[in-house]
Amino acid sequence: MDSSITSDQSAQPVLAIANNPHGHENHGSEEHDHAGNSMFGFIVFLLSESVIFLSFFAGYAMIKLTTPDWLPPGVEGLDVNAPTINTIVLVSSSFVIYFAERALKQNKLIQFRLLWLLTMGMGTYFLVGQAIEWSELQFGLTSGVYGGLFYLLTGFHGLHVLIGILLQGVMLGRSLIPNNYAGGHVGVDETSLFWHFVDVIWIVLFCLIYLWQ
Repeated sequence: MDSSITSDQSAQPVLAIANNPHGHENHGSEEHDHAGNSMFGFIVFLLSESVIFLSFFAGYAMIKLTTPDWLPPGVEGLDVNAPTINTIVLVSSSFVIYFAERALKQNKLIQFRLLWLLTMGMGTYFLVGQAIEWSELQFGLTSGVYGGLFYLLTGFHGLHVLIGILLQGVMLGRSLIPNNYAGGHVGVDETSLFWHFVDVIWIVLFCLIYLWQ
């Protein structure tokens, strides 16, 4: 009986190697776990960012409700036309990056790169439009509470847009490395999720600052 047990035990490693000669299954499981942990950590990060933005939004709303005449002298309101166009471009870029992500999952690298570049271009258009708007405003950062809050909110969001574009540039560069995304593309997924987050935050900001005047 002892020899039988010994024989069975010694055969187990051999069977394991025969079933998995190169260790691909275990390696794939480790990569899957790493990708899952990475995405979970990134979602937690976005939740923490949401808390910061929500705090800004709540502060803006409370100050506006308790300060009837808080606009800077000579300022009657904000122009909505140009920001509306910027909003349409930025929100539309979420659809573009979604299709770029799908193209990558279907191994259509050229289509992925073109759509990814288009997303970066739309984000850049938004930043340039915001810079032009800032240059034409009749108030500055030190123009009372309103001026400070306006530039704080739009500037903090604009910084996130810039970070999103830089992340997209890194992912685009990685796509040029042969077989770089063969084992997965969690970086692209996280960058896409970040971009959707940036777009949703801007929709709230647009309604809060431009529509609620």
